[in-house]
Amino acid sequence: MVEDFIIVRTADGSDTLYSASMDESYHSRNGALQESMHVFIQAGLRDRKLDSLRVFEVGFGTGLNALLTWREAEEKGIHVYYEAIEAYPLLPSMYEHLHFERESPSFPSDAMQQLHQCEWGTITYLGPFFSICKYKADFNTFEFGLPFDVVYYDAFSPDKQPELWTESIFRKVHQALNPNGLLVTYCAKGEVRRRMQRAGFQTERLPGPPGKREMLRATRGNQ
Repeated sequence: MVEDFIIVRTADGSDTLYSASMDESYHSRNGALQESMHVFIQAGLRDRKLDSLRVFEVGFGTGLNALLTWREAEEKGIHVYYEAIEAYPLLPSMYEHLHFERESPSFPSDAMQQLHQCEWGTITYLGPFFSICKYKADFNTFEFGLPFDVVYYDAFSPDKQPELWTESIFRKVHQALNPNGLLVTYCAKGEVRRRMQRAGFQTERLPGPPGKREMLRATRGNQ
């Protein structure tokens, strides 16, 4: 899965990757940057309004969500510990040409390389407010450690990776969240929402990013 990617320019001027084997892009072609900001930063990270957050990402992918979270942490002075899981990491020949750093001129010019080159399974401190630990693993067999405040659910779509959108998977995520913890995802399918509810989540449909009518946000509740 690391040799069939091509870079695609999206409508907002930011890049994404298209996977021929999956027949799907990593981000919306209506705007990769806008989608990540809307779904994960605005509806997820910013909603928790905490000075210290633990974030988990399902599908590290291009690293865009991690980069935007790193930027948010440094700009807002929020301590963020970030974990991410990825079964099929990108080759340097792919991520080195994405150039997401240009969206954040104040960030290091090699910020994407720093994120992708972090040693697997080891906590890396990339700034005074941001640390990350990545796992090269299958999420179906992954076991959480400490609980999280926000989960970015950014796997390929249910049509492409149905095994990552099951009720049992959402039950595992539910158990891994702190009280009032959030799961946010670009997906808004009714059956996905019902599976989240059966797993114990309180769900809500929110306006989606450009080109998409809705997205889902799921809350664990305060118990």
